[in-house]
Amino acid sequence: MRALRTLLIVAVVLGGLFVLVDRLAVNYAEGEVADRLKASGSMNADPEVSIHGFPFLTQVVGSGLEDVEVSVKEFDASTDGKSVRIADLNAHLRGVEFSGGFGQATARTAEGTARIGYDDLLKAAKPDPIDVAPGVTAKVVGLSDGGNGKIKVEVEAEMFGTTLPKPVEVLSTPTVQDGEVRVKADALPSLGIKVAEDKVREITDFQQKVGGLPGGIALSKVTPAKDGVEISVEGSSVRLAG
Repeated sequence: MRALRTLLIVAVVLGGLFVLVDRLAVNYAEGEVADRLKASGSMNADPEVSIHGFPFLTQVVGSGLEDVEVSVKEFDASTDGKSVRIADLNAHLRGVEFSGGFGQATARTAEGTARIGYDDLLKAAKPDPIDVAPGVTAKVVGLSDGGNGKIKVEVEAEMFGTTLPKPVEVLSTPTVQDGEVRVKADALPSLGIKVAEDKVREITDFQQKVGGLPGGIALSKVTPAKDGVEISVEGSSVRLAG
């Protein structure tokens, strides 16, 4: 009986040590992953990494992690030499496999959400004045939530050197096409004069490409919200490193 009791105590102690070592290892790994993400240079805040699943050590031995979550407050996505600020990125990675001495990593599937603020999206909306008719210019001066899945676009017009007293408001629908967030006016605004449709749409319609995403992942959905447009991304066989 005493031997059995001793064996149980040893098993409990060893089990506790294994759990402790496992948790220390996962905390160390989360910090290492966060440091590597931070070293990419595009993140403006320290990322938070959570590796789920127990035990962690057996996952590492198998060169794979079943469930990893990454959260970043802000980072810059670069496209064609320009950047757009991405906020509140939350990504869920499943089936992360390593190779090449952990120098390469690929996720079986990935999905996530992020937000582009209206001020940052406005930079893609051709904010400089555009000539729409002789003596008449117009430009987008504001973007906001229009409700019911719409973006409210405010267009300011100037006629023969006089700015109209109030911007014209247009409700627009955002979509995702070819890796871009595209915004298209549902109906063209009236500027008080006859203007060709293509000229007006040069102002009201615009697109913003979101680059710098890992290979295998793409934009899937965009939804207007109070503080900006919320974008969703998803993909498979996503290359994370290497």
